[in-house]
Amino acid sequence: MLDFPIEGPVATVQVQAHYNNSVGTSDAASQGVVTAALIANRPALRPGELLEFVPGVIVTQHSGDGKANQYFLRGFNLDHGTDFATYVDGMPINMRTHAHGQGYTDLNFLIPELVDRISYKKGAYYADEGDFASAGAARMALANKLKDGTATLTAGEGQYLRGLVANSTPLAGGNLLYALELAHNNGPWQVPESFRKQAGVLRYSAGPKDDQYSVTAMAYKGAWYASSQIPQRAVDSGDLDPYGTLDPTDGGVTSRYSLSFGMNKRSADSQFQASAYAVRSALTLYNNFTYFLDDPVNGDQSRQTERRKMLGFDVSQTWFGKLGERDMSNRIGLQVRHDGIAPLALYSTVRQQILRTITESAVKEDSAGLWLDNTVQWTPWLRTVAGARYDSYRFDVASDIAENSGKVNAHIASPKLAVVLGPWKQTEFFLNAGSGFHSNDARGTTVHLTPKEREPAEPVTPLVRTRGSEVGLRTELVPGLQSSLALWRLRSASELVFSGDAGDTSASRGSKRSGVELNNHYIASNWLLFDLDLAYSRARYTERDEAGDYIPGAVGKVASFGATITELGPWSGAFQMRYFGPRPLIEDNSKRSASSAIAYLRTSYRIDRRWQLSLDVFNLFGRKINDIDYYYDSRLPGEPAEGVGDIHYHPAEPRSYRLTLHTTF
Repeated sequence: MLDFPIEGPVATVQVQAHYNNSVGTSDAASQGVVTAALIANRPALRPGELLEFVPGVIVTQHSGDGKANQYFLRGFNLDHGTDFATYVDGMPINMRTHAHGQGYTDLNFLIPELVDRISYKKGAYYADEGDFASAGAARMALANKLKDGTATLTAGEGQYLRGLVANSTPLAGGNLLYALELAHNNGPWQVPESFRKQAGVLRYSAGPKDDQYSVTAMAYKGAWYASSQIPQRAVDSGDLDPYGTLDPTDGGVTSRYSLSFGMNKRSADSQFQASAYAVRSALTLYNNFTYFLDDPVNGDQSRQTERRKMLGFDVSQTWFGKLGERDMSNRIGLQVRHDGIAPLALYSTVRQQILRTITESAVKEDSAGLWLDNTVQWTPWLRTVAGARYDSYRFDVASDIAENSGKVNAHIASPKLAVVLGPWKQTEFFLNAGSGFHSNDARGTTVHLTPKEREPAEPVTPLVRTRGSEVGLRTELVPGLQSSLALWRLRSASELVFSGDAGDTSASRGSKRSGVELNNHYIASNWLLFDLDLAYSRARYTERDEAGDYIPGAVGKVASFGATITELGPWSGAFQMRYFGPRPLIEDNSKRSASSAIAYLRTSYRIDRRWQLSLDVFNLFGRKINDIDYYYDSRLPGEPAEGVGDIHYHPAEPRSYRLTLHTTF
């Protein structure tokens, strides 16, 4: 990203309060920043929906509020996070070699009111972005201090209750921020979800903007009963309510504790940035996706368990200088991460009681990424950013299946390039290209026998290369309006696809994707903001197969419209509607999901300087739509032993209301 001013006059219109995407602030049309003001104004059903502030991202849920969300972007069904990298204050959130899914991204530990900004990038064009960032990356930054202390109490349908207290206070020449959140939700489900959340943050920061550091401790624990996807045939026959479940003992327990450090030190000719983190997390999930297909007597419930310790750091140094008379900057960085996961296990269970062990492993996964880039302002209308990174991984798997134990080393180099032209008449143009990668589950790199059937298996490629390019523009030609257009392509050497019988992902064929995105942010007046984002993607496998070339779950059409009213007298509010287009569910495209559109509404009234009352309405128009759809074989009692192919879906929650009383102190 540009680290110094563009030479020459640049006429800009500052579109404030929701996005910071003005001309001259980024290296690609699809890069930007979301501000805290927009985050505070929009309602969200779940914390993971923070990522829907990234244009083109769809966030859904298929198995209980305590579980990581399902994400979609640029023709990807990202499952729980693969190919989209997410960070909070420099800590990577994607969990590699995870018990449930590669790149598992659980944002339930977040307290949305503490998020100061979301910086997002799309595509594999950035040297400082590595694993999981091929489709994009989002970096969330927490606030160092709050304008006022705040306390909120929210009540809603389904016995939803949430309380939050947060404040910041001067301490020892710096600032201490603290927050505590407690929440409970049963939801609309016939078996109450009984989701319980406890989260806390303690953060100390000190120093001016150019010489600042922070230390942050975060804690989170959640527990729930899951409302997993259900077979369409059971609902159509009347045997199952749309908000019912076939296994009421599905659910989970999770926890996450972290300690992180960040610093930024800048002078006239250099900048040093560093972050370090230690995370301890645990997860136990009970899932039954196929019911009685594998075990006609006890059912197919499984338990996925992991306990993880994650350590790492990220340091970078920037030098600002000249190439002749031209402004130039050079950056170099090092990112190191260690994951120790033990046990990492899969069990066959019935009503959460273990029947047998399918596999247990202890995994150590280490990585180091060295990156550098060079930015030169060649003329007032031409800027280039050339970069590269080199990543080295070591996988060490100790499995209870001796044949699946082993050690593997892998390396990958990724060149990057951006060319920025302009601005002319408040318009600039971008050319971007680069390669990236995603890592595969460590257990797959050493596998020789399938855990369930104990049949021969081939190890997967440890690091899967991706290649992408993008042509785009950003304009502020119309006063008050920021618009960007991006045409992009991405190829991946191997796809990860959902496996219904296993309930997780597995490596598959290579793929190619292309698409177009149009984003618009408009200030109609000092109290009225509009956002309109449109995206279209095309996704296909590159390797021919009789099964077909369509990628199951690949999203095609996405649209989002938002209107935000700020301080219209005592009133404020927001309306948000997003369209989630139909997707192929199997490779020959003969089974497809339906499209869906859902709207949220917030209306707020400021009683006086300290007190405010807000009403959030979710699924405003009461649409009967699905959050997620899959097609695979499952078996209900009395059905053939080979099972029945069917659509399995998770319904979106019906219209619901939440009332929040908010005070400052």
